[in-house]
Amino acid sequence: MLHELLLALLGFTGDFVLDASPARRRAATQDAAAGGGDGDGEVGPAFRLAPDLTFLQPSERSAIERLISLGFYYKELNRFATESRDLSWIQYSIDVSSPHTDKTNKNGKVRKGSVYRRAIANGITEILSVYRSAVLQVEQNLLSDPLPILATVTHGLNKFEVLLPPLYELVMEIEQKDIRGGQLLNLLHKRCHCGVPELQSCIQRLLWHGHQVMFNQLTSWMVYGILQDQYSEFFIRRQDDRDGENDSSQRDFSDKFMQKLAKDTSLASWHTGFHVSLDMLPEYIHMRVAESILFAGKAIRVLRNPSPGATLQEHVNQGQNPKGSHRMQSFTGGSGAPKDLPNFSNISAEELLPLAEADKIDAMLKELKHSSEFHKWLFESAVGSIRTIAANHLWQLVVVRADLNGHLKALKDYFLLAKGDFFQCFLEESRQLMHLPPRQSTAEADLMIPFQLAALKTIGEEDEYFTRVSLRMLSYGMKSSTSQKDLQKPNALELPSQGKAASELALDGWDSIALEYSVDWPLQLFFTPDVLSKYRKVFQYLIRLKRTQMELEKSWAAVMHKDHADFSDYCKDRKNGSATQLRRQRSKPLWRVREHMAFLIRNLQFYIQVDVIESQWNVLQSHVQDSHDFTELVSFHQEYLSALVSQSFLDIGSVSRILDSIMKLCLQFCWSIEQYETRPNISEIDHITEEFNKKSNSLYTILRSSRLAGSQRAPFLRQFLMRLNFNSFFETTARGVMNSGRLRPSTAGAQL
Repeated sequence: MLHELLLALLGFTGDFVLDASPARRRAATQDAAAGGGDGDGEVGPAFRLAPDLTFLQPSERSAIERLISLGFYYKELNRFATESRDLSWIQYSIDVSSPHTDKTNKNGKVRKGSVYRRAIANGITEILSVYRSAVLQVEQNLLSDPLPILATVTHGLNKFEVLLPPLYELVMEIEQKDIRGGQLLNLLHKRCHCGVPELQSCIQRLLWHGHQVMFNQLTSWMVYGILQDQYSEFFIRRQDDRDGENDSSQRDFSDKFMQKLAKDTSLASWHTGFHVSLDMLPEYIHMRVAESILFAGKAIRVLRNPSPGATLQEHVNQGQNPKGSHRMQSFTGGSGAPKDLPNFSNISAEELLPLAEADKIDAMLKELKHSSEFHKWLFESAVGSIRTIAANHLWQLVVVRADLNGHLKALKDYFLLAKGDFFQCFLEESRQLMHLPPRQSTAEADLMIPFQLAALKTIGEEDEYFTRVSLRMLSYGMKSSTSQKDLQKPNALELPSQGKAASELALDGWDSIALEYSVDWPLQLFFTPDVLSKYRKVFQYLIRLKRTQMELEKSWAAVMHKDHADFSDYCKDRKNGSATQLRRQRSKPLWRVREHMAFLIRNLQFYIQVDVIESQWNVLQSHVQDSHDFTELVSFHQEYLSALVSQSFLDIGSVSRILDSIMKLCLQFCWSIEQYETRPNISEIDHITEEFNKKSNSLYTILRSSRLAGSQRAPFLRQFLMRLNFNSFFETTARGVMNSGRLRPSTAGAQL
């Protein structure tokens, strides 16, 4: 009977101790088949003393059943450890050429592979080995001194009564809920907080085993840039594992972007390759730390896999036929390929990430791995240090080797119109072309001629970045039926309501002019499609503004030339010059309106180019000079772009619609003035003037509102308002003192 008891303590039943587990499983299976349960109905230990042992006293039976329950817990824990540590799937996966091989557990359910469960099973095996040693020690004690039996066994195994039952509940929860990966670490971390020191020590040991797997994965990811996650248990996950979260248009864009990056593995991995899986992220690891781990691993992948062959051409219009794109050919007679590029053809991973730095990262992770306890602050500190190392070397690659600042300057020159002489020349060369409606099929080719002429006149051969610039016409902005001729029709004077789409506010068909910038590796890590899209948005706004300003100047120059000719004729023949004098008197109110328009457009242009672009550029340059961290530079550049968009009012729908309407009215006015001698239309000009006054007053009212005054647009916005309202003209008009649709000569003259 003694040996029956000792064998039962190690999970072996017989005539003395019976195992009710098979009967329980059959009953649970029948209940599940009948729809009355899920088949997991086991509650409590299934070892029982045989009912025919009548010679045992009730107290003895109770004590023995309490002891043999430890044998049941041991048997179940040992089964879990054996199944979790089973490596037969390795050979099986080789045979079927699939690493994701599942086994079935004792209930016939599919059991997914899990390296974290195997690690926990190793810890449970350690605890069970201590339990077996205790049973062996009890046997030796009983053989040397056989009395009293129950007291000796109870004393020798007493501490396991507080260990094995909670561990059994733990493994049952793991199996029933199929807990794996980071979720398993979460469960163990919660169970560590208990009031039993022995149990707390055991679960901490299990958690330590789980952390060994996590640190191995971290080492693979943050030292070598390799994601070792066979069963999707790590909190860094490949992007293709994520469920569809975006709509069809976003997926279409992603598919096309990925096709463009198909030849560059490191670039594709950087942009769309990996993400943080919240399901597998342990709760005691902050999201900020997880993002640092994600960044560090992606940076190491880039540094260890340099890809000099890829060139990213930004998709300015996903729906447009690429055959319609005309790449800007070099005006020096070359093929248009960028000149004087940094040579990455012979660069090695050792140069980008020295071996000593990789060893340093590996040493930090090993120190954490070998620690007996997980210290959150030490972990976060190490991750921060590793992230800094990766960010510094990525900064060296992008900023120093790839000449980031030169490309930033080029984007400022061409997308933010810093090279004003080039765009002034381009608009003058294309002015006659833009008076006609654009043709959908040849619009880009038509614009290439004035674009190249402007380059020949203003761009020197030393500008190596101009060859990266392309001119495009966005098809969704095209309005082939809208032109100078159409804008002169009466029905064209009706402005779109605020509820209509932004594309309906297009100045004319040429409003869709855009630039494209060719970016080479590794600058694609910095200049993402979203970044280039923001540059394009600002460019389209600025080129419309400059074109409007030029049309106002050209109309004034043309009329002044005619006026001087008329005045010369009047001086020669004063007797017959009354008609000329009358025409000059009638046109004076028109020139007051034109000057009022030019005043607003000039001040808006000065505000954006000087107060916004130049000031923000100086801030960005100071950050570029001071920072040695790639992620900081990305953040500073995002702030720079956000400031450009917000301080130019592109993020305020009401203001941007009013500005578009004002520019449209200015062009309508200029083109009406050109036809004034041959086709005078006073009512049309009066209507344009009235609409302009309404829109300009509305613009001033919105810009001086308290909501904008307290935003990041101040104090430069206040300078803009001061220039507009230096003599209180706008303020007086906005208050309703001047409610006439046409400017009064005396008041308007004060503004001049």
